[in-house]
Amino acid sequence: MKKLIASLIAMLLLQGGNVFAQTFDLDTKVVAAGIGLGSSLGGFNYSSQIPGLSIQYEQGMWNAGDVGVISLGGYAGYKSFSYKTMSGNFEATSRWNYTIIGVRSAFHYNGIDNDKLDLFAGLMLSYNILNYSYRDNTGMPNIGGGSYGSTAGLTLYLGGRYYFSENLGGFAEVGYGVSYLNLGLVFKLR
Repeated sequence: MKKLIASLIAMLLLQGGNVFAQTFDLDTKVVAAGIGLGSSLGGFNYSSQIPGLSIQYEQGMWNAGDVGVISLGGYAGYKSFSYKTMSGNFEATSRWNYTIIGVRSAFHYNGIDNDKLDLFAGLMLSYNILNYSYRDNTGMPNIGGGSYGSTAGLTLYLGGRYYFSENLGGFAEVGYGVSYLNLGLVFKLR
């Protein structure tokens, strides 16, 4: 799968040539809402999870010569895992809830002659706020619960947006961090 994605992106980038229309430029501002599958957060076995939910804002900030634009933006997301233990009459549930606040930057390649396609690669620095809770059926108080284990995070991603109309499109990102695969809708504000 990784080889297929890398081959497709290389083929698109090598197609290059003249820039006819820029999908992402210095004046571009976008808002995106997505749902993420898989995650490097919560490296443990879990019984269930809520996919990563996110909202992003991004705008063109710096020209990168004739080949693209570098963007800067913000990210807010949520991801949750839970683990349920059952033994005889005993039941317990542990839950890990992450709130993710981040700053993203990406390089948008503008060397493709398709004004509906925006290819980009970037990184996000985030603070992953963890709230842990434990509950069982013995009536004991919440042992060990609360906010702890919050950490800084780094997400690397590669993605693309395809615009169905001038201002509305879909996006997909693959990477390592909050989600391995992130899919959603993007709205161009300019």
